Amino acid sequence: MAIHTQQSVSGFIASEPQLTHTERGDARFYAKIGQEHYRKEPDGSFTQTETTFHDLVAFKKTAERAHARFAKGDKFVAEGYTREYDTTTPEGEPVTAEEFVAKKLGHDLARTNYEVTRTRRTDPAAERDAPAFETAARREPTPTAPALGH
Repeated sequence: MAIHTQQSVSGFIASEPQLTHTERGDARFYAKIGQEHYRKEPDGSFTQTETTFHDLVAFKKTAERAHARFAKGDKFVAEGYTREYDTTTPEGEPVTAEEFVAKKLGHDLARTNYEVTRTRRTDPAAERDAPAFETAARREPTPTAPALGH
């Protein structure tokens, strides 16, 4: 079976996160996000170039949890998709804008230190009786013929 993949985005929360609700009453998380960009130089070093800013939204439980856990400046990674929508500028001009809709959202482990607090399971019998998770058998790499001259 093929690995399921989706678009992802990483960066930092550039604005104070906002929690609002849609017309249907669903929670909606919004934050302006920043992405730092770098250019590799001929000597192997990197030079930081312009930071770009984008809109990130999440809905329902993801929105509520994101609002409770994220603050301006936090580094994040998100999985989801990019969506275009029609809006107007402050001057009233129609424009097409783009936002990243996060279906999954978390802190960037490579750039954030934190502790995880796990809740205890409430029904030990259910845990004991649950079928064990089994991983697919790991295949050993196929041996290759030695290269000529070795």
